Amino acid sequence: MSLCWLDGTIVPGEEARVSVFDHGLLYGDGVFEGIRFYQRQPFRLQAHLQRLQQSARAIKLTLPYTLGELATAIHDLIQAYAQPDGYLRLVITRGKGTLGVNPNSCRRATTFIIADSLTAVEPRVRQRGASLIIAATRRLSPDGLDPRVKSLNYLNHVLARIEANHAKADEAILLNAQGHVSEGTTDNVFIVRDGSLLTPPVTDGALDGVTRSVIMALAKAQGIASAETTLSAYDLYTADECFLTGTAMELIPVREIDGRELSACPGPVFQLLQAAFMNRIQDEVRYAVLERAAS
Repeated sequence: MSLCWLDGTIVPGEEARVSVFDHGLLYGDGVFEGIRFYQRQPFRLQAHLQRLQQSARAIKLTLPYTLGELATAIHDLIQAYAQPDGYLRLVITRGKGTLGVNPNSCRRATTFIIADSLTAVEPRVRQRGASLIIAATRRLSPDGLDPRVKSLNYLNHVLARIEANHAKADEAILLNAQGHVSEGTTDNVFIVRDGSLLTPPVTDGALDGVTRSVIMALAKAQGIASAETTLSAYDLYTADECFLTGTAMELIPVREIDGRELSACPGPVFQLLQAAFMNRIQDEVRYAVLERAAS
């Protein structure tokens, strides 16, 4: 059963209530983070909270709680949740206001954190690899909405996901207005070419993902050359390997893109980074447990 921390009170998820006049609902005016927790320890919590703070600052949204207070709320919610592993959705909206787009009518932001289980990808897809399409829906241009803002406005991603559903694919890749690869609907994309790891830069519309950053650091530690570089559909089609990363899905190998099968799935670079990623989670969870026990 899901739980929800709503402005200081923990209630069952189905009992949580937000006003129909909340601008997060009416206009998608707000920011959010998705956070995994393992053995009751949130993974990369500070990175998520710092990104939340930056997203809020970018849209001139005043956080109603300090990052320390949000961290305490998250730990309290995790302890109250029935399972040791799960997923958190931390949302801060502009708050309740009038039926007008002007945010000045919103006196205080609304904050809620949902704790629940989340299976972003079916086990069979994780095992055999994902089937992707390149969506006709384009990623919003960075000069319209900077991709570093993790906002509640996900409509173009939803439209791309509808395309994937229609094509009976597991995920869709969005291109930007110039036809360059940006990201998936809820994930970052990596390819491997000649042993090097490549991923689109933020300037091409990619979210500065927390898991993405972890993978790039792990690649460096493993001696794998990596770079942020502009990619095209051709680069995806002809890659030696391709995989997706994100908090919700963790790491997922890609089997085919627009009907074109890749030569390796899962490939050797993916397998190496997958093992390193799981080890990093275990190491950070172990350290967090010891640190909290000592405090």
